[in-house]
Amino acid sequence: MKLYLKYLLTGLIVLIAIAAVLFKYWDYVVNPWTRDGQVRAEVIQVTPRISAPIVKLAVKDNQFVKAGDLLFSLDPRTFQADLESAQAKYDKSGDSYLGQEQQVAAALAYVDVSRASLLQAQSAINEADSDIEKNKAEYERQQELLPKKATSIKSVERAKANYDVSVQKRSSAVASMTQARASLAQSQADLAETRATLGAAGEANASIREARAAVEQAELNLGFTEVRAPVDGYVTNLELQLGSQAVANQPALALVDVDSFWIDGFFKENYIGRIGSGDKAIVTLMSYPDKPIEAYVDSIGWGIAQDDGSTGFDLLPNVSPTFEWIRLAQRVPVRIHLGELPEGVTLRVGTTGSVLVMTGTAEDRHDKPVPPAPTALQ
Repeated sequence: MKLYLKYLLTGLIVLIAIAAVLFKYWDYVVNPWTRDGQVRAEVIQVTPRISAPIVKLAVKDNQFVKAGDLLFSLDPRTFQADLESAQAKYDKSGDSYLGQEQQVAAALAYVDVSRASLLQAQSAINEADSDIEKNKAEYERQQELLPKKATSIKSVERAKANYDVSVQKRSSAVASMTQARASLAQSQADLAETRATLGAAGEANASIREARAAVEQAELNLGFTEVRAPVDGYVTNLELQLGSQAVANQPALALVDVDSFWIDGFFKENYIGRIGSGDKAIVTLMSYPDKPIEAYVDSIGWGIAQDDGSTGFDLLPNVSPTFEWIRLAQRVPVRIHLGELPEGVTLRVGTTGSVLVMTGTAEDRHDKPVPPAPTALQ
């Protein structure tokens, strides 16, 4: 009887242990997991804005740099000369503008002179009209007095001469007025042309703005000779050499942004239905199997590339043969946001690990400790 009880108790303990193991294992199985997880980060392709030889290389491969640190320098001599030339042209444009202002002032003065000449010619005409009227009346009066022997022929002739002179003066004044009008029109046209050549006043002048923009562009190009880190990160796969030619808008080196790491977990499509944004996740990197990383689901990808139907040889659709009774589940990327890294864990782009998502935990706190995934799931 005692032996029976011993066996029964032993069997009961074994069953409880098996049940506990199965329950714990089931806890991981019912939650989506994948071994296909990959460390990702933003990799910035540092690209020079200008073309020039590299004269200084301030970093080495795999070095950590802070935002604003110098990466490499390009030969600045050409761009320094361009800046000095642009500055000289800017100064010259200011001098030219002052000269054009003087031309506008001179043209304006000539317009005033032409207007004065026109007024003077009009005054001369008015004066001539008055003289004509007076001299004509005197000539007619002398003609009336001559038959009456009240005047002399000489007086009549003098009156006629005075009348003829006043008529001639008016003709000259009219000619002068016509010339003054032509001079005024020409001076006004010259003033308009000079003002058009001058353009807007002061710093708004087009020539000055163009010269100033050239100076600013030259200053920018000179500044571009020093290429600095845009973010904190690691220089990776550095292949630059002193003296080599940097080409504008061609990537020169890669910089891994240390503040942008995340995990892409590629889950089977029949698992993602239970995954929601905010769900707690456990990331176990292959390089640190005993140091799980607390994380949570950031988002789920909305599409993957399609193989079947893509264009193949001779522009025909490329379709892979499949077995009718086998349906292979596609894998959909799930973006995992990492929490605080355990001590001693270093992330490297492209390394792999397993990801286990605790479904239905979006409302739970993300600061609870988590155990590493079982070896079978890593």
